[in-house]
Amino acid sequence: MQERIILDRRLKQVVDYIPKGSVLADIGSDHAYVPCYALQQGIISKGIAGEVNVGPMEAARAQVDLIESLDAIDVRLGDGLAVLKEDEATCISICGMGGSLIRSILETGKEKLGAVERLILQPNVDGQHVRSWLLENGYVLVKESIVEENDKVYEILVGEKGIETIYSEEVNERNWQLLFGPFLIQERPEPFKLKWSREADKLEYVLGQMADGIQSEALIQKQVEFKRMRDKMREVSQ
Repeated sequence: MQERIILDRRLKQVVDYIPKGSVLADIGSDHAYVPCYALQQGIISKGIAGEVNVGPMEAARAQVDLIESLDAIDVRLGDGLAVLKEDEATCISICGMGGSLIRSILETGKEKLGAVERLILQPNVDGQHVRSWLLENGYVLVKESIVEENDKVYEILVGEKGIETIYSEEVNERNWQLLFGPFLIQERPEPFKLKWSREADKLEYVLGQMADGIQSEALIQKQVEFKRMRDKMREVSQ
């Protein structure tokens, strides 16, 4: 009898964004929970679980074997999108990494995105780097959500190919949208407020440390920038 996969709230939200019938490539798959669950729910037609290290790759393969699905979910060892053939996946999920790393994976593996209809990206930090990459590479940010779980807050970003129209043409406003999320800053759900209240507190602490330093021109300018960011974070978290 197959083991039924149960996902936490964060990964369940990721799966909810996978189009039915997708060939899913889950990069950095961590026990392959996402493709295993999506297969059991009849959401995907095929899964690919990619891992860069042997230990996690073996754990992913063991999980896939446990649900008797080695014929439907291919577990592969490789760096980022290098595990894929061109035009192989129609949906890619990358979860649980920093935004800079997700951006790097997408940039390095651009040639593997030809058939991809949807990117589902869950940066643990620095979501603005992911939004910037999507904007710069012809992707529309079609959905955003934010989830609180175990006292941590996670953003989930969904991109599709197209012409982006949601961002402001005014540079400063667009930069704020990239930082906070153009949908999330409008909706401001409770996890969003919690996240940016915490980030404001961190900046408050940093500013206190900076105030004790030698007040060079560069340090003063950095304090001005940080105070501006802190105040904006306080504003959006109200």
